Amino acid sequence: MPRVTSLKFGSALLLGALILALAQASAYAAPVVYTARLSGVAESPPNASPGTGSTEVTLDLAAHTLRVQVQFAGLLGTTTASHIHACTATPGTGTAGVATTVPTFPGFPLGVTSGSYDHTLNTLDVGTYNPAFLNANGGTAASAEAALSACIAAGRAYLNVHSSVFPGGEIRGFLLPLGKEQCKVGGFSNLTDPATGRIFQNQGQCVRIANPANR
Repeated sequence: MPRVTSLKFGSALLLGALILALAQASAYAAPVVYTARLSGVAESPPNASPGTGSTEVTLDLAAHTLRVQVQFAGLLGTTTASHIHACTATPGTGTAGVATTVPTFPGFPLGVTSGSYDHTLNTLDVGTYNPAFLNANGGTAASAEAALSACIAAGRAYLNVHSSVFPGGEIRGFLLPLGKEQCKVGGFSNLTDPATGRIFQNQGQCVRIANPANR
């Protein structure tokens, strides 16, 4: 009898482990939505552009898709390109090279001061990535997908809209999930408020910011 009880207990543990593994796999495969408010003050260095914008980026690692939605208006210059840049050295601040397709997102509206965009990229297509980003991250679409998803999840990727007046970028915003908690163990760090695009200093604490672009 004790042996039967032991076997039943062991089976229950195995079943529990399998259920947990399946739940974790399901959670990992679920699409994740990242958003950002785009502004000139969020650029590096900041600029005085009155332009505004927002973006919603949906990453689905199970389907291997990256849906990019952008709305923008009031730019001082006309659009010349738009990309996702990654990875910055520090979450929420700094600059990085272009990670996604060059010279711009496919079909992004160019030569305008306002517009909208909605396009889904295949993250297992090498054409989705800047060749420099691809080569720096394993040289395959799968390795580039893993690198880009890690950058975005870490808060080290931003979407930029470049213009004729600001070739380096007129408006941008770091991609963050709703309610992302930004932390730093000690000292000062620069954090970006997605509601306004403004950068503020945080000293040795965690700050939870609800991103209104998700509302």
